[in-house]
Parts: sequence; C-alpha cells; structure tokens
Amino acid sequence: MSDASSSPTNVFDLDPETFRDWSTSRDLPKYLGDQVVRWIYEKGELDPARMTDLSKRSRSRLVEELAFGEGRSLAEQKASDGTRKILLGWPEPARAGGLKILSDEPSRQTECVMIPTDARRTACISSQVGCPVGCRFCASGLEGLEGNLSRGRIVEQAWRLARLPEVDRLTNIVFMGMGEPLANYNAVVGAVRTLNAPWGLGISARRITVSTVGLPAAIRKFADFEIPVTLALSLHAPNDQLRREIIPWAEYSTVEELLDACQEYFRKSGREITLEYILLGDLNDRPEHARELAAHAGRLRCNINLIRYNEVAGLPFLRPQDDAVRRFQSELRRRGANVHIRASRGRDIAAACGQLRHERHSGRTSA
Repeated sequence: MSDASSSPTNVFDLDPETFRDWSTSRDLPKYLGDQVVRWIYEKGELDPARMTDLSKRSRSRLVEELAFGEGRSLAEQKASDGTRKILLGWPEPARAGGLKILSDEPSRQTECVMIPTDARRTACISSQVGCPVGCRFCASGLEGLEGNLSRGRIVEQAWRLARLPEVDRLTNIVFMGMGEPLANYNAVVGAVRTLNAPWGLGISARRITVSTVGLPAAIRKFADFEIPVTLALSLHAPNDQLRREIIPWAEYSTVEELLDACQEYFRKSGREITLEYILLGDLNDRPEHARELAAHAGRLRCNINLIRYNEVAGLPFLRPQDDAVRRFQSELRRRGANVHIRASRGRDIAAACGQLRHERHSGRTSA
C-alpha cells in the first residue's frame, strides 16, 4: 500500500536478518536489529529514545529512516463482554506541488479486534483495506478493495492489541478481519513468520488461523508453507448455487474444488481443516443444508464452526433464530460431524466485520 520511495520503512516489516542488512549497509552495528527487536517485542517499546542500550548515532538513524508504527487509532469500541474493536488509519502518500508527502489524515482504514475469554486472548486482524470478495452479507466489502496491507501493518495490528492494558499476552491470532488473506499471500505469510517467531510474538502455529473464502490454487500453495497454521474455509453454503448467490467469488471455484484443495492442505500440513459457516436466517439454515454440509464434512478431517450472523444496517440478511441454530447443529451431529456454535461476541458494539469502518464512512459521507 505504501510507497517505499516516499515514506519510511515500517519497523514491523523487518525481521532480524533484514534488520542486520539494513544496519550494516549504514555502517551501524550488525547486532542493532537484535536489540531493537527485543525492545519492540519483549518490552513493548516503540520509542527509540527509550531504547537505552543503543548508541545516540543508532537512535538518530532509526528515527530518520524507520517508522516505529504507522497505524493511528481513529475509533475504539469496547463491548460489555470485554471484546474491543479498534479502527486504525494508515498514512498514504499524497501529491502536493508535484512532491509526494504523507497525508496528515489517514485515508485508508482497517479494523482489528481483541476477543477475551477465560483462557484466551485472541487477536482478529485484517489483511487488506476493504475486501475484493464482496460477500453479500458482509460490511467489509461494501466499498470494494482499496489495497493490500503490508507485512508490517498486519503485524502491527497484533502488536497493538497485545499492548492493551487488559491483555497479559496474546494466545491466538485469527486472520478473520477485513480482506481475503490468500489474495495478499506474500504479506500474510511474512506476517505469520513474525507472529510465530520466538523473537516476534511467539504465537504457536496451532494457535494461528488463516481464514479464506476459497482460492483453490492459493490453498494448494499455502499447503507448502513451512509453518503449519490452521486453515479455515469460509464455506457459508453447502452447494454451488446457493454459495454463488451470497459470495460473488464462488463463480470462480466449485465446492468440490475447494474441498479437494483442503484435503491436500491436510495431507501436507497435518492440520485439521475448520469449515466456517455463517447462518443466515431463512436462507442457508435449513435441515437440508445441514445434511449437505455433513456430507462434505465426512470427506475431510475437519471441524465445523457455526456462526450466527451479526446484522449489518442496510443489508437484507437476518440473524437466525436460536431454535434453527440448534436444529442445524443437531442435524450435523446426527451425521457424525464435529460441530460447535461459536459464541457471539461484541453484540452491543459494531460487531460485524468491517461494520465500524462502514458506519464511520457512512456518517462522514452524510455529514
């Protein structure tokens, strides 16, 4: 998203190896990057002036050439259950008098969410600004895709959530925010490396989930990635006809092709697949849909997460009735599926993915 020639490199884009290259090319100590990385990820410090074991010259070059965090908190909401959503603005190059400068007002915005439970602190992060998929029920894609997030900007979201006062340490990461992660492949796998690394956030591969609406070629490529994270397929409908009604990108791949790609991911990674299924009231929550879904699940080593739809103002979709959700789950269990109903979190704030950003943009437009 950012233009490297006109804006500083985000420190979150660097790992110890690339940091050493950066340091030595400037005649700075090659161990400088190791020091900075420890300050950022172990001590949570982003101000070079407070990195007391760095030389004055090193601190000066760091401030001159690197951005120690680019995101700006534009809005925050905290639900009664402790879920916290943050809207981040990212600076972008703008032109003035033929020169590129950084705009004072962030023009591109993404959301990230911290979801607490008794045993977990989960960061839900975005991979793109907006979304290209355009799921009919989702607020994230209502304004289309504005661009990709860099590796550093993806990592920065998790780092900021980890620094919240109520978070001792993050236990889980889910790529279930704005965007299609596998459509921003290189940045996402780079971010996963940082999130997983002992020098980074140190999140176990088993506790990192990448959710995709389904790009068979990208899933097969992801199966060869060296860090075996959990893959979640956002299926949301058990057959191609219904899926194409609610997910425009379903035109490009069939359910059969997606399941084949997921089978390959399991064979190569050894990681059980998660099938994500958003229940839309009176649309995809009928017993016959559950029977079709159970047949698909029988082909995979997988578990099914049922998700009650969070309503988005202006969209025609309904939250399912509780008895319909229970019937759907029972139908799946009768057929041997491992299925859970995900607890709804943040219902008293803009809970749906992309909703806070959408509401802010809508309010600004109407003002």
